[in-house]
Amino acid sequence: MILVGNQRGGARDLAKHLQKEENERVELDELRGFASDNLDDALLESHAISRVTKCKQHLFSLSINPPKNEEVSKEDFRKAILKAEERLRLNDQPRAIVFHEKYGDDGELRRHAHAVWCRIDTENLKAVQLSFSKQKMQEVSKELYIEHNWTMPKGHLNKELTDKRNFTLSEWQQAKRAGKDPKQQKTMFQDTWATSDSKEAFANALKEQGYVLAKGDRRGFVAVDHEGEVYSVSRWVGIKAKQVRERMGNDEGLPSVNKAHGQAGMMVAERLKQIRIEEARQVKQRQEKLNVERERKQEQHRRDQEQIAKDQAARETREAQERLDRLRTGLWGLLDRVTGLRKRTLELNAQEEIRAKKRDQKERQATEEKQKYVQENLQRKVDMDREQYIKTQQELRHDVRSIEQNFNDRSIQSEEDYIKEQQQHSKQQSLDRNHDDPSLDR
Repeated sequence: MILVGNQRGGARDLAKHLQKEENERVELDELRGFASDNLDDALLESHAISRVTKCKQHLFSLSINPPKNEEVSKEDFRKAILKAEERLRLNDQPRAIVFHEKYGDDGELRRHAHAVWCRIDTENLKAVQLSFSKQKMQEVSKELYIEHNWTMPKGHLNKELTDKRNFTLSEWQQAKRAGKDPKQQKTMFQDTWATSDSKEAFANALKEQGYVLAKGDRRGFVAVDHEGEVYSVSRWVGIKAKQVRERMGNDEGLPSVNKAHGQAGMMVAERLKQIRIEEARQVKQRQEKLNVERERKQEQHRRDQEQIAKDQAARETREAQERLDRLRTGLWGLLDRVTGLRKRTLELNAQEEIRAKKRDQKERQATEEKQKYVQENLQRKVDMDREQYIKTQQELRHDVRSIEQNFNDRSIQSEEDYIKEQQQHSKQQSLDRNHDDPSLDR
């Protein structure tokens, strides 16, 4: 079922909308918690209560639409509404349920439902907080699809569900550090199951996540990852084995657990090899870019030095002329010689010339040190990038060899021994996970 809800006001307009005559049949199924016995007055009653508070969107309206080709009873609608109510924490709030029957484009008469809650908590005189209502309704919707064994429309799934075979280097490293999150894995299995209406579709959906569908021993259908861990489909999807068999049929054409392990390992190994090639290409591009940047900086530094030399030469000429202008000529010059003023001026000029040369030298040194720092920083980036590349390549090479070696070791095992070992391993994993997250078996 698709559940779409929103907070709103406009009690009179909503009541009119829910009772419009364009539907073939409109049935007020329930009014709970209202003093009124009709929908118009009941929703206006909610508005009257809300006026005591500052809440303008005093209603929560939810529409429930079943899958197109499925027959859904009124009781199933009521159960869905109850599940949504519990998730939204609107338990015991005044509620109205309305059923509509309407002809579709194909001429078939179909039923859908609407539920409306008053959000005002009359005891505390405040509105019930509805955080993340959209996400919560999507979760309820997915649960209903799985519960009724319906094929969920792909557009209604988690948008983060992508082809995990295209993992990036950072994603691979993060996954190795963090390990697998059981909750995320369970969600993945439920999502892939919900979007698959056949064995082939389910196998392809699992493959996109890096798992291979296989025929297990007593556990029926299983999924195997690149580490050789075996996941029971019925357990991880959260349904009965009978439901799995009804949709999947027989296990003809599926690989054994051992072969599935090899296939899953090869998928991951191939992706890691691709990452190695991509990393080499990216490093080459970065190195070329850094080299271009280094050459550009070198050229800029050369121009800067030429400009400094030019500016200093012009300043030196100007200052020399200023010092020369201080020496008077003619009668005044003779007087300066007699009084000793010319000698003092010459000494002052000499001192200023020395200070000017030191100043120019200091400016040149500062520029050279700044340029040297820039060049060394660029070289440091080149070296660090290269070192990181070598380290990453070694890590990826080790991971590929480890995966391939693991599979080669398994391949010399008998199928029976392998399955027994995996059963024991999975049993221990199950105990560990249930200890960490008991909700997985609920």
